Amino acid sequence: MSPEEKDEPHPLTSRVKFRLSNRDFRARAHSNPLNDGNFNVPSRPPEIDWRKWFDLEHAASENLRARALKDEVGGTRPEWVDIGCGYGGLLAEMSTAFPDKLMVGLEIRDRPLQFCEERIKKLRKEAPGSYGNVWYIRTNVMKFLVNFFEKGSVEKMFFCYPDPHFKKKKHRQRIVSMQLLAEYAYVLSPSALVYVVTDVEELFQWISERLTKHPLFIQVTDEEIANDPVSTYVRDRTDEALRVEKSRGSKYFSIFRRLPNPNH
Repeated sequence: MSPEEKDEPHPLTSRVKFRLSNRDFRARAHSNPLNDGNFNVPSRPPEIDWRKWFDLEHAASENLRARALKDEVGGTRPEWVDIGCGYGGLLAEMSTAFPDKLMVGLEIRDRPLQFCEERIKKLRKEAPGSYGNVWYIRTNVMKFLVNFFEKGSVEKMFFCYPDPHFKKKKHRQRIVSMQLLAEYAYVLSPSALVYVVTDVEELFQWISERLTKHPLFIQVTDEEIANDPVSTYVRDRTDEALRVEKSRGSKYFSIFRRLPNPNH
């Protein structure tokens, strides 16, 4: 390595070169969320000490360091949530682009979750002060979402390439349904945004129809999507997005806004 190369600053991107590969953490593509699993679940959100997962004292963001020092109630809870985060590429990629935001990925499968944890630990080591605003938790979102998040506490929620469960008899296992939308609406703050991207057109229509029918969600305009700085990360910068582009597949993407409760 030349002296010039040695002096180059560390690139703040999740796509740094290290020996960890998701091939070493392969898992079944499908998991039945209706089955009971062995999950360590808090009985209610206030019991969670998020500081044990986020590295805020050494964060590059002055705002996050201040929140950690003040130790305000709820001050260290995550604001952005990736539902079914897979191998965690989205949040790892957004971590340094949005350093003032605390982000958590939720994944039901054990092996991908192990990869997520190992990757973020490696990134923190290679770029001190960065990536402390991201962590990942293994849980079943369909059963335990409200155990982790208080009412109106989430600003952004991501559904990136969710399991399509193609067979009709398995549609009840899909991560978006009218019943689940009620729970998502509960933890989302008014004006919070829900991002949806998939390469399966039928699934995109399924999710969009249910979000459109729900009284607490509305689809945002194309102009708003174009001006949203997070959109390009969700649509184009995840591991799955790169796979779809490589195979010349199609990506179906939209954003929905959480509306205020009509009785408020």
